Amino acid sequence: MRKIVAATFVSLDGVMQAPGGPEEDPTGGFAFGGWTFPFWDEASGEAVGEIFAEPFDLLLGRRTYDIFAAYWPYADKDDSIAKAFNPARKYVATHRPESLAWQNSEALGADIVAALRALKAQDGPRLLIQGSSDLIHQLLAAELIDELRLMIFPLVLGKGKRLFDGSTPPRTFRVVGTRSFPTGVIAARYEPAGAVATGSFGHENPSEAEIERRRTLS
Repeated sequence: MRKIVAATFVSLDGVMQAPGGPEEDPTGGFAFGGWTFPFWDEASGEAVGEIFAEPFDLLLGRRTYDIFAAYWPYADKDDSIAKAFNPARKYVATHRPESLAWQNSEALGADIVAALRALKAQDGPRLLIQGSSDLIHQLLAAELIDELRLMIFPLVLGKGKRLFDGSTPPRTFRVVGTRSFPTGVIAARYEPAGAVATGSFGHENPSEAEIERRRTLS
């Protein structure tokens, strides 16, 4: 059984658009491309490198694929990320499979969710999502993401493509790891933990858990 891991940079208000540079993704008039740069340091770079330390196949939306394919094949061959990305198998959500020119690229087909259910059922390395907000939204809605690995940056961007949208079903997550860095960046890992529970701090409306606790004590 393979895991789908979504790893992304995100602002405090949930924006994940164009973290790497001004020309990365100006869709919608987004004016803050490259917003991670002022917070970057050696420690946070090492934390990102750890994401790629274990075997993985890449899982990419088409826009992210095109950004990566225009850069990583031409990067310094000694760059650690280039050395991980270029030979990796790439599964791509696209309507133009004939134009996937980056080595080891494969289209997911018309039914992305069904294709990924089948991939998850196979043996193999992690399926690692990079960027790809639209794809993340589809997989969150289908409850196919097994882990979120977030680099949370201490700024608010106000608008832009976000990690969560209206299609994300309500659910809880448990924290499985956190680290913080001198620049204020926090690296956090989350796994799905089930349905959202509700309750009340008022004595007149005890939660179901509190009612059961009182029954146990009586």
